[in-house]
Amino acid sequence: MKLSFIKETPLKVPYTTANVIGMLVNRLTAMLDELADNRPIVVVCIGTDRSTGDSLGPLIGTNLSKYRSPHFSLFGTLENPVHAMNLDDTLIEINRRFHKPFVIGIDACLGQVASVGSIQVGVGPVRPGAGVNKDLPPVGDVHITGIVNVGGFMEYFVLQNTRLHLVMKMSDIISLSLFTAIANHAHLSNGSALEQTAASDTI
Repeated sequence: MKLSFIKETPLKVPYTTANVIGMLVNRLTAMLDELADNRPIVVVCIGTDRSTGDSLGPLIGTNLSKYRSPHFSLFGTLENPVHAMNLDDTLIEINRRFHKPFVIGIDACLGQVASVGSIQVGVGPVRPGAGVNKDLPPVGDVHITGIVNVGGFMEYFVLQNTRLHLVMKMSDIISLSLFTAIANHAHLSNGSALEQTAASDTI
C-alpha cells in the first residue's frame, strides 16, 4: 500500500519520547517501502569528529558499520568522515558505484530552543552546512536530522559546545531505528519475491 501522506508530513519527535524508536522505525520503513523501489540503499552520514555537535553523523555511521549489513552501503564514520572538504567527491563516487542509488542523508542541525533533542525524518535532501552558512550540495532522497543545539548566533561556537551525552543518545536511537527499518524493508522485499516465486512454481 502506498503511503503518499509521508511526503507532506515529515516526522519530528524528541529523542526522550516514549517509543521513539518504534515511531522512527515505522516511518522509515514506510518511506523505504514507498520510495526505495529496489534501488541500492546508500546511507551518507555527514559531519566531523572535530566538533561535538557536528559529530552526530559520524557517530551514527560508526554505529551502523558495526552491523556489517549487506542491505545498505555506508559513507561517513568517525574514522572516515564525510564533511565539507570531501562531500563533492563522495557524491561523485556514490553515483559512479551505484545505479540509481536511494540515498539517505543524515546530519546534525541547529534549531529553536524547544526543538533541541528532536529527531526529524522527511522526504527530500538534507542541506549540510546551511546552519553555518556554507554552500554545500544537498544530499539524499530522504533525510534524517538531529537538532543538537540552538541556532541563530555564533553557530560554530555553539556546535563546539554541544553536550556529547545528547549527541550520543541521539546517535544510538537513530542508528538502531534506521538499521531496523532497512532490515524490515529487506525482509519484506525478499518475502514478496519469495511469494512471487512460490506462486509461479504452482502454475
